[in-house]
Amino acid sequence: MASTRSSSAPSPGGVDGETGLEALALAKVAEAADAIANAASAGEVVRAIHAVAALLFPVDSAAVAGTVEEPFRIQIIETVSLSNDERESWRRAFYHGPAFPTMSKILLGNVALKWLRKIHASARNEIYDSFFVKGPPTEVIQALVPALSEKENSKEDHRTFCLNLERLLILCLLDNKGVSQIVAEFTHFNKHGNDVLNPDKTIFMSRVAQLLASVPDKARLGASAALTSLSFFKDVVSQVLAGAEAATIQLTADKDDNEHCALSSAFLFVGEVLSRVSRRGSTGILVAELIPRIRNHLHRCVPSDHKAISPEMIQHVYQSQFWFNMVETMRDQHSIERLTEELLRQLASQHISDDEAYWILWTLFNQSFKRLTVMRAMFVDKFLLWKTFPLCCLRWILHYAVFECPPNSATETLMQRTPNFFGALQSFVSIWSRKEFVQSYSVEQQAYITAAIGLCLEKLTKKELETTKDVLNYILQGVSCRLESPIDLIRKMASAIALTFSKVVDPKQPLYLDDNCCENVDWEFGVLGPKEIGAPLHAVESKNKLKSRENKRNAGEKKAKAIKHDVPDVRAKIVEIKSVDHDQMSDTVTNGQFEEEECDEESMNIDASSDSSLEPYDLSDDDTDLQKKFSHLSDLAAALRKPDDPDGVENALSSAEKLVRASPDELRHNSGDLVRALVHVRCSDLAMEGEEDSAEEKRQKALVALLVTCPFESLDVLTKLLYSSSVDISQRILIIDVMTEAAQELAETKITKTEQRRGNLITDNSPSWLVPSNRGPPGAGPWREVSEPGGTLLSWSQRYEREVPSRSGQVKSGKSRKWGLGKAKDLQVEWSKNRFPLYAAAFMLPVMQGYDKRSHGVDLLNRDFVVLGKLIYMLGVCMKCVAMHPEASALAPALLDMIRSRDVSQHAEAYVRRSVLFAASCILISLHPSYVASSLIEGNQDISTGFEWIRTWALQVAEADPDTECTSMAMTCLRLHSEMALQTSRALESADYSKTGRALPNKLDSIIIPFGNM
Repeated sequence: MASTRSSSAPSPGGVDGETGLEALALAKVAEAADAIANAASAGEVVRAIHAVAALLFPVDSAAVAGTVEEPFRIQIIETVSLSNDERESWRRAFYHGPAFPTMSKILLGNVALKWLRKIHASARNEIYDSFFVKGPPTEVIQALVPALSEKENSKEDHRTFCLNLERLLILCLLDNKGVSQIVAEFTHFNKHGNDVLNPDKTIFMSRVAQLLASVPDKARLGASAALTSLSFFKDVVSQVLAGAEAATIQLTADKDDNEHCALSSAFLFVGEVLSRVSRRGSTGILVAELIPRIRNHLHRCVPSDHKAISPEMIQHVYQSQFWFNMVETMRDQHSIERLTEELLRQLASQHISDDEAYWILWTLFNQSFKRLTVMRAMFVDKFLLWKTFPLCCLRWILHYAVFECPPNSATETLMQRTPNFFGALQSFVSIWSRKEFVQSYSVEQQAYITAAIGLCLEKLTKKELETTKDVLNYILQGVSCRLESPIDLIRKMASAIALTFSKVVDPKQPLYLDDNCCENVDWEFGVLGPKEIGAPLHAVESKNKLKSRENKRNAGEKKAKAIKHDVPDVRAKIVEIKSVDHDQMSDTVTNGQFEEEECDEESMNIDASSDSSLEPYDLSDDDTDLQKKFSHLSDLAAALRKPDDPDGVENALSSAEKLVRASPDELRHNSGDLVRALVHVRCSDLAMEGEEDSAEEKRQKALVALLVTCPFESLDVLTKLLYSSSVDISQRILIIDVMTEAAQELAETKITKTEQRRGNLITDNSPSWLVPSNRGPPGAGPWREVSEPGGTLLSWSQRYEREVPSRSGQVKSGKSRKWGLGKAKDLQVEWSKNRFPLYAAAFMLPVMQGYDKRSHGVDLLNRDFVVLGKLIYMLGVCMKCVAMHPEASALAPALLDMIRSRDVSQHAEAYVRRSVLFAASCILISLHPSYVASSLIEGNQDISTGFEWIRTWALQVAEADPDTECTSMAMTCLRLHSEMALQTSRALESADYSKTGRALPNKLDSIIIPFGNM
């Protein structure tokens, strides 16, 4: 029955005859095993176990005897009682020899399955549980945890076996604080042993830590909640930290010669446990237990009469030795990195002060930070250049690893710089200045490094700046490449760095590159907050855009026409046009006009009764009546071509839209000339200071009016000017913007609701596939043609419905059977007045030709990527405006060919990739599923190949694109693709191809539904 030792724990040597005592203990276990195997009653089993337990523990034999019958009761009472020294010798020989592994298998196997439920609870606690509860926890854990993986013959036996194991684990490790006992046991062995930290000892401690951390993984699915990762690791970490602090105090007070080794041995086990807990994904639990303990420790270090903390205060406290060595003894760098990252994030979520956070980092990492290069690289390289943390965490990392001084300290006040400071700043700006960094890194990462540079520059003086190498050039390069970006947040970063840098050069003359710039820069940029570290980019850009418009109206300062940089609400626009009740809209407008008239009348009465009405009028600018009234478009175009007459140009811009909207007879003949004049006029040079935006708005509205009232003639001129060398980038952007607005106006997204037309009954008796058969159950009504519901702009098929009587015994009111492709709407149908499909080809096809040509002044794929992004966005809007029309199926393949181009879809700029995703999504919602189905049936590979490319490319973007907005839009695109694929498959299933003689093609896997569980 004997078994070999299952651990490499050293046996307590130095006692004569110990080997013989281990043999005697094993013999006693063999006797008990034979008695248990041949037992016929529970009393005999209790007597056999009691015979062994009495050699090891002080057992209450009378209490145990009271639970069994004669003759076992007398045998238990007559058991010889040993002295404490004798029991200790037997205990050492039993647990550190082969006896305990053998006995544990008997207790956990045969006894637990057959007899344990028959043994009284008091006897079980005295003689059964004591073998595990009162034994060395390092040996007990090696007996219990591996047994969790054993399998019994039947399900019932296995359940009983596991329940007993789980009960003993909870009792020994959690209720009896067994983990703290393990820490104390390792400390005791090191203090009194001669083989401290030898390789066998290290392997043994690692094995115990591994077994301890594997308990939640090995526990069965229906185990107690105390053995789940959350609860178990929380208790284990709490015991480990408490035991390590207690061991530190005890060993420091004893002043033992082996103190350092004892501390190292105890910490080695603690570090091993913490590393394995972190490796198993419970770093959050570990840090949640760690933070309150380290904070309490720091509070103990500060005397009551001191407010500030210093390194000497922490070093003089005994428990600090554990905290100084904790991270270094973990040894697993990956676990240390995960622990540190989680520590920073949880400290930020708890709104810890900068000073306290600094001293927490100093206490935990200072010793290893000085000794180990990998620790310095983790803070300076990984946490500052590769990771992204909230802004407060960035300040803590900079103060600890770069500035090397606590916040608001005397060192910081005296501007004493360390060598690491200038090296880190040089590294930051060299990476920040590269254009590839702007293109390839996420906006959050760019904001993070920008904030790091800004916080470093705030600590810099002009004299120190002059001594740094290439910092000035790097900053100028980085600011320049960011100002060219169409993304508002990227340009905001450039403005913030430029402002901070200008304060270093000359504090009296700060450089403001944006109206939104404030004297105190907000380095969070809206994306580095502690709660929402990765805030959606479009929300930030929209918020900044609104603020910019308000500042323009209030300040009235001179500013050049800003490029409309971002794709406005791209995700919000990838939806079908919602219906608007025309009557409600009219009521709203009428009420609004009425309220406005009342307000105007009331304001007039107030003005009339006020004292200000008695003040003289300022007639200096009252030349409205003297301005020339334009009645001919030719005069309007001529006035726009006179840059030496700014008043005439301004007057012409003010009159242009109204005159064009009046649609005079000469409009068709003069529209091209007027378009050229409007495109080439320079509003920024002619308008008064502060009114540039107003003049630009008038010009844009006039061009939109021309495109709406005279589309073909105006488009012929605009599409030629788009790639002409006679216009600059701002004029190209103007052309695309007005085409986008004109397309939306021609589409007229307003929906009118009309009563559903009840068509006449079908009376034609001639056979036709258009009309359903009259066959049906008796009492079925005649077929009626109904209109297509849902506001679709085009009906791809005729729909018919008729009343069908209920089956016998079926009572359901209001039900009807319908013949068609969708559900009928009984009361109303929605129709759209959309004039855009007639001009869609003229809008789209000319501008899709030549976008990849590089000529003088035109380079859309590289330098003018903003124009390319806006062009693709405009094409997407056009596709959306022809949704569900036949023109969509004709134009979609051409647009797919354009965006599938590698130079477009794989463009380095995120702005272009966002536009491509928007255009792809618009294609998906513009095509009717029945058209896609018919394309598959007829073998047309253009649409199916294009849709498959959209799916695969959107997957790649969602998985690997560094831009957060691109990944979000890619997920939206995949959702739309799956919806289109689902509707197409339904259309294929509903069609009856056997009647028409058409068969499905052999391969119909061109459209794949991703994420089948969505």
